[in-house]
Amino acid sequence: MTRTGNELVLALPKGRILEEVLPLLDGVGIRPEDDFHNSKSRALAFDTNVPGLKIIRVRAFDAATFVAFGGADMGVVGSDVINEFDYSDLYAPVDLGIGKCRLSLAMPDALVHQADTQASHVRVATKYPKLTRRYYASKGQQAECVKLNGAMELAPMLGLADRIVDLVSTGSTLKANNLKEIDVLMEISSRLVVSRPAFKTRSEAITPWINAFREVANGG
Repeated sequence: MTRTGNELVLALPKGRILEEVLPLLDGVGIRPEDDFHNSKSRALAFDTNVPGLKIIRVRAFDAATFVAFGGADMGVVGSDVINEFDYSDLYAPVDLGIGKCRLSLAMPDALVHQADTQASHVRVATKYPKLTRRYYASKGQQAECVKLNGAMELAPMLGLADRIVDLVSTGSTLKANNLKEIDVLMEISSRLVVSRPAFKTRSEAITPWINAFREVANGG
């Protein structure tokens, strides 16, 4: 896809959130080309039924970066990612009410009794180092974060860290790996995000989409 100056680009996350996004797209009148629904397709950029509107499909963490740095004008991004990166050029006007889960601290069952100790230094495996450090700083503790992008539950088992901070939905994965959720850092849902520079220069094109997504998210 070669981007032209007149078109809008919407960044959507791959993975579990994408299925929840599709009804919202339909509700606002956006229908991606057929190849978008082809699970075998390697394409990442797609036309839609809306003239001048393209969709890109990227990793959930990358959707925020594409919008913040001008690669896309709008996107769907979890509030966890918004808070972790805290991009100044990211505007999040609509809570879409999808992708609900929580960012939680968990430990092995056998070590839970240590959770309330005021050790000055803890080691935590997480995909969210900034949010984790902020959480522990609020408790007067320093967190050494071991950055992992997946398989977080293995970290305590293999001695990388005795705590993890990760997304939790049902808690079944924690339970299967003998981990116990001991605190919630934040409740999470997905938001419609907009590039602030794009909004300043193209508000007449972007504002109707903000309003449309807000209406659909609110059950309109």
